[in-house]
Amino acid sequence: MKRIRYASEDGLCTASGIPATNNQAAIVFRHFFAKAAELKSPREIGMMREAGKIVAEALAMCREMAKPGVRTIEIDRVVEALYVKYNAKPLFKGYAIQSVKVPFPAATCISLNEQVVHGIPGAREIRDGDLVKIDTACKLEGWCADAAITVMVGDVRPERRRLVESGQQVLKIAIEEMGRRRYWSEVAGQMQRFAEGTGFSVVKNYVGHGIGRTMHEQPQVPNFVNREMKKQDFRLEEGLVLAVEPMLNMGRGDIRVMSDHWTVVTVDAMPSVHVEHTLALTRNGVEIVTA
Repeated sequence: MKRIRYASEDGLCTASGIPATNNQAAIVFRHFFAKAAELKSPREIGMMREAGKIVAEALAMCREMAKPGVRTIEIDRVVEALYVKYNAKPLFKGYAIQSVKVPFPAATCISLNEQVVHGIPGAREIRDGDLVKIDTACKLEGWCADAAITVMVGDVRPERRRLVESGQQVLKIAIEEMGRRRYWSEVAGQMQRFAEGTGFSVVKNYVGHGIGRTMHEQPQVPNFVNREMKKQDFRLEEGLVLAVEPMLNMGRGDIRVMSDHWTVVTVDAMPSVHVEHTLALTRNGVEIVTA
């Protein structure tokens, strides 16, 4: 859950879900980068790969279902049934944060168009031209995997299509560069430069995260670089497993949380893209755990 992108877990929002100020963000970074990342053995990465296969299967089903007239809750029910089939735990359902009044109620986050992340599945029907962001994660035999896709439904306007393609390219840059660089800031800088070079905005209130026995582990994994992030940079080394999840907005990068306590939307109502993979840094390079 990028996702869940609150200060108490892996994001840069205050406890109430309100986007953090620069000073608040600095405090968040200092506090949550304080602990070192837990490196995984090849055997442990292999266990995560099994969870990743289920997440990949779930998202493939979601991609097929995301068509005009389908309600988002229907997609969520299919994913939850898949997890039951494999005896895997849906990590989002029941996820609770002390400052949020209600736990997250679904196995997936499904966010349409101007919704950035953490959309709650419901009766809303998908329409032609929609951008449908689907994020899900599961735990299998004690190990987690987390991934997200953006589906372009039907006849999507060219600028929306370019937004999605840019988001996908940003994630591809992370996959390619993670095994070549010494520090995460080098990767994040390339991600940010490409995204902003295409004319889109990087969402800076929410970041990726380490993942393993729990969904949200150290370190925080921003898709951008600033002064505070550089102070808390981390080394890229064998055994590191990260959920990398760029979020780009067509308009401004500003976001807000809706009254349901979870759904994050762009302030200017412009569309957003979100994609994610769980990536492991191994002796042989970068492995996409959720491929």
